[in-house]
Amino acid sequence: MSDQIKFIVDNLNKEPFRKNYNLITFDSLEPMQLLQVLNDVLAEIDPKQDVDIREEMPEQTAKRMLSLLGILKYKPPGSATDMSTFRQGLVIGSKPVIYPVLHWLLQRTNELKKRAYLARFLIKLEVPSEFLQDETDISAMEEEKDQLIKRVERLKKRVETVQNHQRMLKIARQLRVEKEREEFLAQQKQEQKNQLFHAVQRLQRIQNQLKSMRHAAADAKPESLMKRLEEEIKFNSYMVTEKFPKELENKKKELHFLQKVVSEPAMGQSDLLELESKINEINTQINQLIEKKMIRNEPIEGRLSLYRQQASIISHKKEAKAEELQEAKEKLANLEREVSVKTNQTREFDGTEVLKGDEFKRYVSKLRSKSTIFKKKHQIIAEFKAEFGLLQRTEELLKQRHENIQHQLQTLEEKKGISGYSYTQEELERVSALKSEVDEVKGRTLDDMSEMVKKLNSLVTEKKSALAPVIKELRQLRQKCQELTQECDEKKSQYDSCAAGLESNRSKLEQEVRGLREECLQEESRYHYTNFMIKNLEVQLRRATDEMKAYVSSDQQEKRKAIREQYTKNITEQENLGKKLREKQKAVRESHGPNMKQAKMWRDFEQLMECKKQCFLKQQSQTSIGQVIQEGGEDRLIL
Repeated sequence: MSDQIKFIVDNLNKEPFRKNYNLITFDSLEPMQLLQVLNDVLAEIDPKQDVDIREEMPEQTAKRMLSLLGILKYKPPGSATDMSTFRQGLVIGSKPVIYPVLHWLLQRTNELKKRAYLARFLIKLEVPSEFLQDETDISAMEEEKDQLIKRVERLKKRVETVQNHQRMLKIARQLRVEKEREEFLAQQKQEQKNQLFHAVQRLQRIQNQLKSMRHAAADAKPESLMKRLEEEIKFNSYMVTEKFPKELENKKKELHFLQKVVSEPAMGQSDLLELESKINEINTQINQLIEKKMIRNEPIEGRLSLYRQQASIISHKKEAKAEELQEAKEKLANLEREVSVKTNQTREFDGTEVLKGDEFKRYVSKLRSKSTIFKKKHQIIAEFKAEFGLLQRTEELLKQRHENIQHQLQTLEEKKGISGYSYTQEELERVSALKSEVDEVKGRTLDDMSEMVKKLNSLVTEKKSALAPVIKELRQLRQKCQELTQECDEKKSQYDSCAAGLESNRSKLEQEVRGLREECLQEESRYHYTNFMIKNLEVQLRRATDEMKAYVSSDQQEKRKAIREQYTKNITEQENLGKKLREKQKAVRESHGPNMKQAKMWRDFEQLMECKKQCFLKQQSQTSIGQVIQEGGEDRLIL
């Protein structure tokens, strides 16, 4: 077993798998991973098996692998009764089942590749039972089959006599493979063209968006951008910290009130009288509190009432402007979405965005009007800001001036000995003014409150009478909602079960369609191969017929064109050439001995001359040692 695993790991680490496993990692593979390895090996043998088993049902995977192993003539170890165990082990990815299969496949990969390639042309066709019942047609088809077999045998014999027939068959197979590859490349080319077209459209849309964004940012300055960002930050902070919390609190209160109203039962006349009594008690308490507050008459409240009123007015204006701005932003966002939708629709038609004629004029005029309105609004805002700054400065100056006057007045009172006189005078005037105002306000307040109580009572009565049928209807709607919810749950469960059944049927139909398509492709390939062989045999038959006509013809010129005559001529020429070569060979054999002797004598002569040359050179070098040469009255010894 260990030798078997070692062989499997060694072969999986080689080309074309290159899994980079060792004995430990391979033995620790999960069943699903082991099945994927087996599927990869089968895909190397038959490319149709190249699928991801995670996207396939286990039964389909086992059926596909068993079908291919049956075509490859794999025999599981054990008896015929162990086939069910083998199938079950193949489904669950059992190691004792997978390891022998991998070992057997990796031992004879090249042989199995050839068998898998030829199998699609050698698969026995299953004839439907309805065709087998017609004996007349069956006998006619059998006779036709016998005739075709005999014809094929005759054609094979004729083809075998043709020169290079194996090479021609090989070329025909290569032609068929190249045609299939050409169709695949054409389909792939078309898909790439479609992808390129979509990519070009997407690039154009992105370029248009980039162009519009650059055009919008071309005239922008850092100061204006910062100012705009500051305004947006202020607005957003106001919306987050002030407006949205208030709205959320109001919505919560309203929701709580509505929930309370919904949860309460329908009110009767006694309930309404009880509520009216409670309202009267609360109104009485409110009046008492208002009178106590007026009697207390705190000076600080009187001083701050004006500022509170102004702050309340400003706050209301601020909220109103914020709501207007929020509505304008929402309207702008809606318009931008509409523009985006229209732009995308326009781009889907021709890939570009173009404004023509009146549309462009209207767009320009609208843009100009908006620009004019924006400039006016911006000018108004600038004027408001300038006026606000001027008022702030005026307020500061007046406060400072008031403080100086108060300080001078206090100093003067201290000098005169009447310190605090101005404050007391102001307090007396303020108290008298407040008393008159309070009396007037008290009278108005009592009248207003009595009128308000009447309005509230009438409003409560109207609301109760209006809510009574609504609450009754709401109860009925609640019961109906519960029934509809229960019915919806039942329908949903039925829909889910039906959808699951339809999905399983769809997967089965898709599998059947896939199998039929593969069979169609196999039959089509077999048809093209048979058609090509028939055409090839017809060409050879025509050549053979022409050859027989030329051979039996009485015309000598036509007879010379026959292939047999040409071959006879070629054979005669080759025989003459062989005869000449044999004569030349005989002459070479007869002259071989003397020629070899003469070559040996020549080599001996060369050795003799080389020896003489060496001797001469040696003698010359020995005579030159110790020679005395006289030059210019001097004697020199040369060693």
